[in-house]
Amino acid sequence: MGLPGGWELVLIVGVLVLLFGATKLPQMARSLGQSARVFKAEARGMKEDEEAAKREKQTKSEPQQLTAGESSAPTVASPVEETQRNDSKK
Repeated sequence: MGLPGGWELVLIVGVLVLLFGATKLPQMARSLGQSARVFKAEARGMKEDEEAAKREKQTKSEPQQLTAGESSAPTVASPVEETQRNDSKK
């Protein structure tokens, strides 16, 4: 079963025009195109989300390497430093 040929396409288009009318066909084709674009965008977004999740999983599983000048412990401000910062902002 192959693709429809010349007369078959003419017959299909004729039936569509009779069923939906000449004014409705462009509107239907436009809405079908918009739906296809939305579907492609959503599929692309899901693929990007999946790739981002894979990258995030890989970075979490790999041990973090320190560069020169970094300390291994995160720096946390003491309560005294916090009050000094708040006083200087005022």
